[in-house]
Amino acid sequence: MATKREQAKAAREAKLDELHERLTGAVEQLISGEDWARALTFAARFRTRSFSNTLLIAEQHQAAFEAGLVPDPFPSYVAGYKQWQGLGRQVQKGQPGYQILAPVTGRFATATPADAESWRRLGKGEKPRAGEVVRTRMVGVRPAYVWDASQTAGDPIPEPPAPKLLEGEAPAGLWEGLAAQIEDRGFQVVRVPHEGMIHGANGMTDYTANTVAVRENIDPAAQVKTLAHELGHVLLHGPDAEEARQHRGIGEVEAESVALMVGAAHGMDTSGYTIPYVSTWAARVDGKEPVEVVRATGERVRKTALAILGQLDTAQVADGNPPGLDREEPQHSKPQRSEPAHERTTSRRPVASVPEPAARPATVSMAPVELGL
Repeated sequence: MATKREQAKAAREAKLDELHERLTGAVEQLISGEDWARALTFAARFRTRSFSNTLLIAEQHQAAFEAGLVPDPFPSYVAGYKQWQGLGRQVQKGQPGYQILAPVTGRFATATPADAESWRRLGKGEKPRAGEVVRTRMVGVRPAYVWDASQTAGDPIPEPPAPKLLEGEAPAGLWEGLAAQIEDRGFQVVRVPHEGMIHGANGMTDYTANTVAVRENIDPAAQVKTLAHELGHVLLHGPDAEEARQHRGIGEVEAESVALMVGAAHGMDTSGYTIPYVSTWAARVDGKEPVEVVRATGERVRKTALAILGQLDTAQVADGNPPGLDREEPQHSKPQRSEPAHERTTSRRPVASVPEPAARPATVSMAPVELGL
């Protein structure tokens, strides 16, 4: 007869299997470039969550909307049960949580950090030996639950001001902030009068001359979008990267996707972003399934966009966390009586991605000169 611990483990593994099936289904629905753009626009508004978790939240919220459980098809803020309670709000009776993947971490110690083989995992309550260094590492994932604000009731949620842009207008300070990050990487940003000077493109990154050029004869919003695209190339791609020619198409998808997420986080219109059919570029990585490539590419894009946004002093749309939520606050593992039996989210701010099993970044490389879309 199985023990309670074995039963709990089996139930947890069954939930994880269900989550991975749900996630695979959500990824497989990303067929066209428009599907991919919509997924990234959603991810930009929940950018502190992993790309996989944003897909899971979007799919489950849509199902809740179709079932009449929530009033809007797009969620506003999501948080764990105890996190909502900490903000003076309570999950309403009958509202199902959205299952996501949360990290399981362990503490490891060693006296010789440079020796990868020397790290040992500490047991519960075990203290390190004298002179040892202790680090926390992710050792797995577990199912966790979050709820949208519309599924809760209680204290009002303060709404931070959202950026509002006129058509063709660039967000204040965004060009300067992006240019500074490019220059920090050793590149010079130059404006050229027309596309004929950069082979008909909107922008061009030259790894030999260490320049990023953007044409001036487009509106300010298009210029700043192009600059974000080229920054994506600067951060992700270079002449020293491997397999440059084989995965060139994914490199362009990544750069344009980074630009889309940066733009969406500033309230910019993303309808003009050009991304090819997912099935075209996702099948170009030898030895990897397209679903795996899509998940890895989405997470790589999200991490890069999050890093860019974190260095900008600009007005940005909310990131999906309720105002006032401190995601550094530890979530107790033992549920209170008033709380449904479930797992809670634990993470840090700024929130690193939760690596999902079998979601490794695709190798992407570029030729020495990159043209913006």
